[in-house]
Amino acid sequence: MLELHTDRRISIILLAMIVTVTSAASPALAASDGRVSVRDHGAAGDGLAKDTAAVQRAIDACATAGGGTVLLSPGKYLCGSLHLKNNITLHLDNGATILGSTLQEDYDPPETLNFKNDADVETTYFHQSLIWGEGVERIAITGEGTIDGGFDKRHGPKPIALKRCRHVDISGVYIINAPNYAISLLGTDHVNIDGVTILNAFADGIDPDSCRNVRISNCHIEAVDDAIVPKTSFSLGEHRSCENITVTNCFLSTRCNGFKLGTESGGDFKRIAVSNCVITGKKGKSPAISGIALESVDGANIDGVTVSNISMTDVRAPIFLRLGNRGRDQATTVPGSLRNVIIDNIVAVRASLACSVTGIPGHLVENVTLSNIRLDCRGGNPMHPSDAPMPEKEDRYPEALMFGPLPAYALYCRHVEGIMLSNINTSYAPNFWRLTTDVYKNIKWSEDDTPPSDSEPGDAGHALFFDDVHDLSVDGLHAQPAGNGAAALRFNGVRNALLRGIVAKEGTNTLLELAGPQTAGITLMDSALKAAKKPVSLLEGVDAAAVRLTNPE
Repeated sequence: MLELHTDRRISIILLAMIVTVTSAASPALAASDGRVSVRDHGAAGDGLAKDTAAVQRAIDACATAGGGTVLLSPGKYLCGSLHLKNNITLHLDNGATILGSTLQEDYDPPETLNFKNDADVETTYFHQSLIWGEGVERIAITGEGTIDGGFDKRHGPKPIALKRCRHVDISGVYIINAPNYAISLLGTDHVNIDGVTILNAFADGIDPDSCRNVRISNCHIEAVDDAIVPKTSFSLGEHRSCENITVTNCFLSTRCNGFKLGTESGGDFKRIAVSNCVITGKKGKSPAISGIALESVDGANIDGVTVSNISMTDVRAPIFLRLGNRGRDQATTVPGSLRNVIIDNIVAVRASLACSVTGIPGHLVENVTLSNIRLDCRGGNPMHPSDAPMPEKEDRYPEALMFGPLPAYALYCRHVEGIMLSNINTSYAPNFWRLTTDVYKNIKWSEDDTPPSDSEPGDAGHALFFDDVHDLSVDGLHAQPAGNGAAALRFNGVRNALLRGIVAKEGTNTLLELAGPQTAGITLMDSALKAAKKPVSLLEGVDAAAVRLTNPE
């Protein structure tokens, strides 16, 4: 019995030694809960030593063991390119920072593409990034820690770049000092981005490019360029759509666009919803160009977009919808379409450019609803003469500043079929023209454009201007009249329009002005017109039968 007991004791000791050696040799197997510490793989976390190799060893070991969580405890980990693997969660504890190196040689070179792509470098390439993955699945970046790009200006590696990935979760982390798109996704599906804070981003905040089933919620984004920008570029070598995108409960601060589709727009955009967001300009620096911008200029079909419950401050043009014909990565330049858009419950304070909905001749924006919108407009849009043709600029880069001065201070619509407005309230400040220089000073004017002069008189112009629009409905409108006596509403080439519930405000000279021989089928009914000196004015060439007044108050 003694001999047997001794043999058993020796066996137990030998087994313990084997386990100890195995655990020491492979920290990935030491944690029964699948958590692997980067410090166990040699990471210093002092912000001085390069920890790229140590963090990558932890990722690789965890992946080899079948997946789990790679843990970064409090500390500052100086890194170059890190490669994500299948079934890996990269978790940053509160107090942990991945600090991006500022040396180019610490990052992977850009991938080589076997096709031509007209998109810019930032949109095209993914491998030259701080944390990147291609073709990986079930990955996550979580925690309360920080990913610091480490740069103080634009152009450099992306903090997070994922290409052709699936089932992605990014939550809780802070991303700061990003010299490139802070979170860049290309052809990546089933993505959840929640509670992420992006500060001091020198480029875009979150860019889902050719992605499907993406949820972005509860994020705080402060970016010099656009805040959230779904794109459909040719960077995959194919035109792939963006579908099933939701954005909700976010704060977006930018000098460009709060939420934008495009400008890269070769593939389609389908079923996209934005709700419950606050959009502002960059405080103390510059107002945003647009709050909501939907742009098809490279052949994209934009169909089924809803935007609701948005509050904006210091946004020049709160709403910008554009169908153009730039034609990037198209063998033959052909316009796409922009249709079935609902924008509801919008409040915009200190706007300085008119909202606009514009197509191009022969290619109309279709079926747009704008409802429950209050616009407080405060300067920056000198009036374009009502009778002077507006430039089309079909192939130009799309942005709200592209047309220069507009003939309206609140809303300009051209080449549109099927637009419904309800419960619209617009106003403008008396010092309207004094902000003109600020709005236009950063535009690079081409030879065929004429910038407004500091000395030219400014005024609000018309409140709403419709040009080549048919099937128009306006139900409930309070529009402050212009100081120079311009009509509150101007129709040029408008066919088949119903206006009711229109309230002419005090000081209104003319409520509705009709121009263009094509204008016909206009009905104005059930409206309060007593404050207007003249309810309707018909300009030369407009048939008297073009308009019908029913039961004016």
